[in-house]
Amino acid sequence: MLTRLYISNIVLIEKLNLEFGKGLNILTGETGAGKSILLDALALALGARSDIGLIRHGCDVASVIAEFDTVATELKCVLDENGIDHDDGIILRRILSSDGKSRAWVNDIPVSIKTLKQIGDILVEIHGQFANHTLLNPATHRAALDLFGQKINKEYSTLLNAVNTNYNLYHKAELRLAELEQTVNKSAAEREFLEYNVKELESLNVQIGEEAELAAKRSAIMSAEKDAAILSDANNALNSHGESLETQIFNVAHILERIKTDPNPYAEQIDALYKAAQIISTVSDNIKPADIETCNIDEIEERLFAIRAAARKHRVTADELPEKLRQMKEQLNVIENSDEELKNAKADLQQKKITFDKFAKELTSVRKRAAEQLRKEIMVELPDLKLGNADFIVDITPAKPSCLGYDDVIFAVKTNPGTPFAPLNKAASGGELARFMLALRVVLADGGDAHTFVFDEIDTGISGATASAVGQRLNRLSESSQTLVITHSAQVAGYADKHFKILKHSDQDTTITTVIELNSDEKINEIARIISGAKITPESLATAKTLIKQ
Repeated sequence: MLTRLYISNIVLIEKLNLEFGKGLNILTGETGAGKSILLDALALALGARSDIGLIRHGCDVASVIAEFDTVATELKCVLDENGIDHDDGIILRRILSSDGKSRAWVNDIPVSIKTLKQIGDILVEIHGQFANHTLLNPATHRAALDLFGQKINKEYSTLLNAVNTNYNLYHKAELRLAELEQTVNKSAAEREFLEYNVKELESLNVQIGEEAELAAKRSAIMSAEKDAAILSDANNALNSHGESLETQIFNVAHILERIKTDPNPYAEQIDALYKAAQIISTVSDNIKPADIETCNIDEIEERLFAIRAAARKHRVTADELPEKLRQMKEQLNVIENSDEELKNAKADLQQKKITFDKFAKELTSVRKRAAEQLRKEIMVELPDLKLGNADFIVDITPAKPSCLGYDDVIFAVKTNPGTPFAPLNKAASGGELARFMLALRVVLADGGDAHTFVFDEIDTGISGATASAVGQRLNRLSESSQTLVITHSAQVAGYADKHFKILKHSDQDTTITTVIELNSDEKINEIARIISGAKITPESLATAKTLIKQ
């Protein structure tokens, strides 16, 4: 629901802050007061094409802010896709500069004008001089009919879900068959390629984790070989000059013991030499290569090279080679068993198509019944809206199968006898079309995602009972959806939940448009003005009181 519209420097509007409410919001005013400016400003906030001619004379920048307090399901998806938080409602902001630049924000997040329009079209539907009427787009007619159908038939929704579910199964079966046929049609070279590579990988028989294990073992062997060389050098150092170092030290100690002086002055050194000889003997006995099999390093390297070469060939990691082998075996199996696979896939597709057709045909039948009911309800509305010569049909034609069935749906209308039916988007424009759209919207109440409807020119060329009928239907529509109406009709204005008056003030230097919300007495006076003109009479006041919605 549109809760607030702030306008700055748009044509005749200097500053304007309007707060709208639920139900029916009526805007009235004398011709030329600036009612169309409000729609221009609102449309700008909703993503309409920018026009620097909208900028107030003498100003460099114009801006519009539109605030909404509710977010439809469809809109949440769009906001989420654009990273826009929407917990506290939606604020659309549009700025025009005199240099022709236009910028837009949604909840203070900069967005493109295209995104702004996408969001605006979901929030508001304007019937009048602007072309963003949701129902004028034939692409929306099937969804509108289905929503109406669900309103009058509780089983309609279940049927729609069944069609959607079975179409998805049918479509998957189609894709599966197409994949099989594509695989089967591969050349003999593809079969040979698979057979060769399957045989090669089966022979290689790679295990998950084997590459890492071989690499670790190879690294350990290479380290062990280096350590063995170092140990050999140490042993050579201990056994240089023909005799071992242990023997040489022992001999020196033995010679020193022969000194006759008592006590022997070298007793401590002799003892140290004997201990050193013992240590060297122990070290020499223990300096041996670790117990690692170094003889199969060539086999390990050859295996490791073969695994890595296969991984590079198939563009996978070594640990993914077993899965690659499984996939190629499956592809080869499909080729080798193509006749049976194709037979099964075709049978599966046929069965799923039969099931889908059953539900789709039932949906078509239910749609046609809903279309007849929709036509009846629309036709009941038309005479009171001065559209008694108009006719309306729902044209359901065959379409390609989809998750929505086999049907294309177009709303078509003719406004005069003898003329052909035409889609809504090619029907007459102006008040006649606006009234027809009002009839549709009243019958389709709750049948769309837009929360706010705006009607302009809806009372063109009508008065009396017709105007009352329009007011009644706007009132009905406003019970389920916020409705804004710019009107010249006292009968329509009488149904207002909120009534705004548009005024234009001029002096020698400037002209300004303002809008005020009317209280109960002011509302009566304004409706009386619409009835009698500039001079309000007791009779017009009395009539105005009878028109006020009780």
